[in-house]
Amino acid sequence: MEAVWKKVKSAIKQRIPVHSFNMWIEPLKVSQTDKGDWVVNCPNFFSKKRVQGLYGDMIRDALQKSWGQDCRLKFTISSNTGMKERNITGDLQLPLPGGSTRPGNGHFLRRDFTFDQFVVGGNNEFAFSASLALACRKDSQQNALFLLSQTGMGKSHLSQAIGNQVLSLLPNERVYYTTAENFSNEMVQAFRHDEIDKFKGKYRNQCDVLLLEDVHYLSGKERTQIELALALDALFESGKRIIFSSCYLPADIPKLNDKLRSRLSYGIISTIEPPNFRTRVRILRKKVKSNGYRMPENVIQYLAGELTDDVRQLESGLNGVAAKSSLLGMPIDLDLAESIVKNIVRQRRRITTDVIKKLVCKYYNVSLADVISPSRKQNFVRPRQIGIYLSRHYTDAPLQSIGKSFNRYHATVLHSINCIERGIKQDSSIKKQVGFFRKKLESGKF
Repeated sequence: MEAVWKKVKSAIKQRIPVHSFNMWIEPLKVSQTDKGDWVVNCPNFFSKKRVQGLYGDMIRDALQKSWGQDCRLKFTISSNTGMKERNITGDLQLPLPGGSTRPGNGHFLRRDFTFDQFVVGGNNEFAFSASLALACRKDSQQNALFLLSQTGMGKSHLSQAIGNQVLSLLPNERVYYTTAENFSNEMVQAFRHDEIDKFKGKYRNQCDVLLLEDVHYLSGKERTQIELALALDALFESGKRIIFSSCYLPADIPKLNDKLRSRLSYGIISTIEPPNFRTRVRILRKKVKSNGYRMPENVIQYLAGELTDDVRQLESGLNGVAAKSSLLGMPIDLDLAESIVKNIVRQRRRITTDVIKKLVCKYYNVSLADVISPSRKQNFVRPRQIGIYLSRHYTDAPLQSIGKSFNRYHATVLHSINCIERGIKQDSSIKKQVGFFRKKLESGKF
């Protein structure tokens, strides 16, 4: 029996990605019943559901070829975890309204942000495997993970997928999902209301899994950095799981104290790159299926070829096509897709850092020399920061090149981007100004 199973695994290994094989097939055990049926023992309910749904037919075909006769398969959960997993799928996991689940504290987790719904490609294979291993405790030595990518690449999906997975396996785990900005605001409120001890206790003693997004927002917040570093020390010492996410490496975040920088770099740092064409096609197909859309393959191929920035842009194009078709009663075809895409695709070839500098100078009525000068006058700083922010989002220039164009160091460029990102959230005037420039650039009227 073991010899047959080895042949089966060897055959399957040739047909699926290595990360999928290591995660789903390698842990499986097999046995036979008195009637000769084959029983596939899975380590938990999540594994059973995944293996049976995705690889059941493949396992059966490979088994029949290796064994030389027809066989029937039965998928079960290993006896030492079976009762636990049945409870998870029964009374303990009641569905919540609104399509989201709330962990022990913090923000809601999106219910659709799961590992099953994440499309794995060469751009994110390692990040996916590391996230799933941490969620399932495949490697007891790995307690921390740092997910690194630009906006819209899937790091929030993976982060929340870890939380959802942990709660599906261990519903009583105390999972806390929040952003670095909200962590800082929560600490400030705790000081104001004389509840700092309660705040410290919650993070240090009442948290089993911490999901902390956008850690670059901690730049310059010295008191928050000190408190977070102490909380992380307590969590690390207790063997708790910690997941960070950011657009920047810990070493590249300006105004970050060495102690916190060290803690952020403690675990595995995994980068998520932009998806290639084949992965974008697979993402769109999955979104089409999950949303119940009917979409011709040539439209999917067209969207994947034109919308290359990130996953959110893909979703925007897909939803735009479906919405316009539904509202206007139009068939989904290439003409409809083109009408949506032309309003989404950025004109990158025409937009350069120099174009952005001239546009900003014109509408703030300042000179180019003022913007790149060492002056720290507010009427020069704001145009400079917005110019740097727009250059980061509308050109492919690296941070070093943007900094050189504005006569600024790498750390200053990061600080400027962070300032505008915070301003968009907190200051309506900044949000309005940035929105004005976005509209100008995207319309091509500059």
